[in-house]
Amino acid sequence: MTRTALVLGSGGMTGAGWATGVLHGLAEAGTDLSTADLIIGSSAGAVVGTQLASGKITVAELYESRLDDGQGEPAGRLGAGTILHYAIAVLTSRTAEAYGRKLGALALGATTVDEATRRDTVARRLAPVAQWPERRLLVTAVDALTGELRAYDRDSGAALLDAVTASCAIPGLWPPATIDGRRWIDGGVHSTANAHLAVGYDRVVVIAPNGSGSKVIVSPARQGAALASAGARVEVITPDADSKAAFGRNPLDPSRRGPAARAGRAQAAAHAEAARALWAQ
Repeated sequence: MTRTALVLGSGGMTGAGWATGVLHGLAEAGTDLSTADLIIGSSAGAVVGTQLASGKITVAELYESRLDDGQGEPAGRLGAGTILHYAIAVLTSRTAEAYGRKLGALALGATTVDEATRRDTVARRLAPVAQWPERRLLVTAVDALTGELRAYDRDSGAALLDAVTASCAIPGLWPPATIDGRRWIDGGVHSTANAHLAVGYDRVVVIAPNGSGSKVIVSPARQGAALASAGARVEVITPDADSKAAFGRNPLDPSRRGPAARAGRAQAAAHAEAARALWAQ
């Protein structure tokens, strides 16, 4: 039996908009990736993936919801000092886990809104989804103390809202989320896509708003190549030049979500044939 997986990576508000636009554009061209046997979501991808896996929101409805101008939603922003901390953490780490520990320490010491306030914000973004879906869904997060990656699912014992809140806990901006007494930060810290979790699946589409990698963070392209080497059919989609321009300078700016969604929908045309061929096998 052929098994399919959809991987949705991290990328902030603009990344969520762009990924939704790509999904909608591919669906319009005849390939509905929401039918995947497994959906893996990290950070912004965890929100989009959860909504898709629920079956309560169609791809078209999700796309329409991303087209507003973001009025009433304040833009998040990482300060220069925090960005410098990220850069130093990459340069001084040898593994993704070491990098995760350093950003975990940053997150645990940062002054942010309280956990309950942040959790309520994520709940509003997920609405009307509140429970784990029947479709297999993995939501990634990183242990703030050990730097280790965890993939939560409906059998993990964690509430869906807690798992998604953890996956979206950007270090230095939002508070770490508490699950079973442990503190968790953004799943995108370990990898911007975490596509390696799709190992064993036959056909995999990776939609990664952030296609970057480093000496400690494996890029979506490298993860896709590893899956292909293991025998999978893989398509990795990252933003083209027009999509990057639509993102603007701050991926956490909700006013750029609509332009990013439209850019993703337009870019989907370039991937429609490859996605159709892969998904139809």
